[in-house]
Amino acid sequence: MSPIPRRSLLKAAAVAGAATQASWALGARPADAAPAASAASDATVTLDWLEDGGLGAAPGTTVGVPWPKGAHRPDRTFALTDAAGRSVPTQSWPLAYWPDGSLKWTAHAVASGSGRLTLTAGPPAAPEHEVTVTRHGGSIDIATGVITARIGTSGTTVVKSVTRGATEIARNGRLVLLRQPEIEDGDQGTVRTERFDGAITGAEVEQRGPVRAVVRVDGKHRKGDRSWLPFSLRLYFYAGADSFRMVHTITFDGTQEPGKASGDFVRGLGVRFTVPMRDASYDRHIRIGGEGTGLLREAVKGITGLRRDPGAAVQAAQFEGRKLPDPATWDQRVTSRLQYIPEWGDYTLSQLSADGFTLRKRTKKGYGWVGAGGGRRASGFGYVGGASGGLSFGLRDFWEKHPAQLDIRDAHTDAAEVTLWLWSPEAQPMDLRFYHDGMGQDSYAEQLEGLNITYEDYEPGFGTPYGIARTSELLFWANASTPAAEALARQIEAVRVPPQLAAPPAQLIKAKVFGPGLYSEPDRSTPAKAKIEDHLDFLFTYYRDQVEQRRWYGFWDYGDIMHTYDTARHQWRYDIGGYAWDNSELSPDLWLWYAYLRSGRADIFRFAEAMTRHTGEVDVYHLGQWAGLGTRHGVQHYADSAKQQRIANTTYRRFYYFLTGDERVGDLMRANVDSDETFLVLDPQRKVRPDPDYRPDPHALSIGFGTDWSGLVSAWLTEWERKGPQWEKARARVLSTMETIAAQPNGFVQGSGLYDLDTGRFAVADTPAVSVSHLSAVFGLNELCAELIDLVDMPAFEEAYYDYCRYFNATKAEQKARYGSDFGSLILFQGHSRLDAYAAVRTGDAKLAARAWEKFYDSDGYKESAPWTTEKIGGPLALVPGTEASWVSTNDTALYGLAAIENLALLGDRMP
Repeated sequence: MSPIPRRSLLKAAAVAGAATQASWALGARPADAAPAASAASDATVTLDWLEDGGLGAAPGTTVGVPWPKGAHRPDRTFALTDAAGRSVPTQSWPLAYWPDGSLKWTAHAVASGSGRLTLTAGPPAAPEHEVTVTRHGGSIDIATGVITARIGTSGTTVVKSVTRGATEIARNGRLVLLRQPEIEDGDQGTVRTERFDGAITGAEVEQRGPVRAVVRVDGKHRKGDRSWLPFSLRLYFYAGADSFRMVHTITFDGTQEPGKASGDFVRGLGVRFTVPMRDASYDRHIRIGGEGTGLLREAVKGITGLRRDPGAAVQAAQFEGRKLPDPATWDQRVTSRLQYIPEWGDYTLSQLSADGFTLRKRTKKGYGWVGAGGGRRASGFGYVGGASGGLSFGLRDFWEKHPAQLDIRDAHTDAAEVTLWLWSPEAQPMDLRFYHDGMGQDSYAEQLEGLNITYEDYEPGFGTPYGIARTSELLFWANASTPAAEALARQIEAVRVPPQLAAPPAQLIKAKVFGPGLYSEPDRSTPAKAKIEDHLDFLFTYYRDQVEQRRWYGFWDYGDIMHTYDTARHQWRYDIGGYAWDNSELSPDLWLWYAYLRSGRADIFRFAEAMTRHTGEVDVYHLGQWAGLGTRHGVQHYADSAKQQRIANTTYRRFYYFLTGDERVGDLMRANVDSDETFLVLDPQRKVRPDPDYRPDPHALSIGFGTDWSGLVSAWLTEWERKGPQWEKARARVLSTMETIAAQPNGFVQGSGLYDLDTGRFAVADTPAVSVSHLSAVFGLNELCAELIDLVDMPAFEEAYYDYCRYFNATKAEQKARYGSDFGSLILFQGHSRLDAYAAVRTGDAKLAARAWEKFYDSDGYKESAPWTTEKIGGPLALVPGTEASWVSTNDTALYGLAAIENLALLGDRMP
């Protein structure tokens, strides 16, 4: 499959230049016109940790902080202090700018600290040991002041070495892929596998310190003449840290055809390091994480539990991981027989499901395995080394993204080998084939009939995984000696829940980011407000618990939720067409992020974080002919034939990016800047368009003003405010599309327009039309328009949007009186009540304010009369005991959640 063609930027640059001049007339000012800092209250913010404990054993963290318009000039520097007033070193950089050039978002890297921290304008403190970056021919050296890592820029070795002082802790860090060319159902004969190694095609230093350095490494897995499964790694190093972080992304570009047993089936996918072993075998230690902070704590040659006792002090030292006393001081009945004690060189922990792991060990290859224990959910952590140093390693979301595995091999030799398997080779191969044979749906007419029964929009060849991606996070520590149990527990905690600093909700609200005025802190000051807050808490808790009860886990699935419930089966409709995985339908991502913005709750943040990682990677194509498009909800995340820009929507990624500065999510957003070109590749109306000979015209693409434009403009807005490589082009498209939507005879109610890729403008229609869909505003349109109206002074656009808000929930008679025609049969009135609320506040319309609450309480969606409770279920009704709320659907949940949050913020003082 060929990638989407990238049109010449020359014309776009010319358009951008023209729009640049026009934009000043719209109220935007160049950076050198940015105002001076405002009052001190706008220039200072207190940061706190999402979870208790501070940085712990993590190498560092990065936090995004929003600022009110005009608070800081773009060249502002920032200082950080702790609760005692001591300076905390920080490295700062801009994430986004207001149109006047002042800072909108800044990122701040921190390598030390605990408790609350205060960020203010001023010169930053320098770390005691700065991160340094040096390039030597074919490698990049990163020194934190404690460890030095040598990164490869070519070949198959990503991390050539990790040293601590003069001691090499690890070397030959590389990527491993096992491909199985055939897969059979039922009994299998001999299974062949092929090993591919990660081959580097490029390496780039993205940050050079002094507190944080980042190196990006790209490549593909290679064997012989074949290269496939592209990877992108980022390695993060912080000042003074003995550890580093890896963010690992793969994009699937293999072939798996439905009904075919041959293809590219991943049998194992991992990251592997060699660890030098220098100590005597009784001073070599193995640590493998079990449940919680539980650990297997053993030595390669154990001297505890023997028939002869070397002495209590010796046994205690080995269990604690300390260097043993001279064997001459032991009971000589042990010392003289050390050669007869087995050396256990190999360990494997495999987590093949969310509910069970097994641990086993053997002396060496060719000899039998011995069970060493097991449990439910392993932490994904391990250590191998000795008294002279060793490597700790961990894979985040280990059991949540099963099947995963940790291997230690050859620890009895001079060089142990550690592999963190993102996909366990002991699991079934990664089978991404489409799940049915089409059932005779060969024509559009038949496919539409199928849609009418299973809600699946099927089309042959469209249910392909080609181009989907997945990101994983790993941590590595270079230890000077075997860490004590308490230190290992802190490392485990850093793997499971990486420490995250956060700005408080009050700062987010004051800065007026993400739709100014659309969210406020929870308020239970009246019974009516308290009841809505209770409902919001109920809905989040229910979905959080359903993830666990229904086991919505797995490498490709974790982070998503289901769409619709089957009350007859007491089960979510996981196997029924478009009712299965949600894939961002009606914006549950937005609901969760707004719930976090107003509350600052860590549990909501982590839930939304997992969803962002999933929906931005798995539900979207990153390679091939549909790059830039996402897939509508379905039984498999890529199964439905509706490939739409609205699912790849940058709107859903912006929150996590700006709150954390995460570069991978930044990549995903930047990839969407040219997603208007996807309308040349795939006609979203192809099955219902009356003209069978339609061919997309790059100068007259039919693009809707709702789901289509909101997805496009979110990418352009984000590139503009980030000042990315195409920010001038992006700004031009934001302004020109706003202007030409407003110029339509019926504004947003016109429904769609003919878009010119070269000019970035909609043609203004000659005649008015009425084309309104209940979906137009439920993929982030209201939230984006609130931002745009705040950013850009364009009264015509404001009025066009307020008019849409006024009339969606109006009576048919009111619609007809205004537009000459009513809007037809609509639904989702409760979700649209937030449009009433927004327009009511902006225009001062008391009637709209009253209607907002009327539609919220007494239309469709969730009503006050709903049970707002769960019921217990168990056998024989359900697979596992748990609870259900059969009246809950994810569409209604997302819309209720957003309407409740926004209506409370906008009209909380005018509740009936």
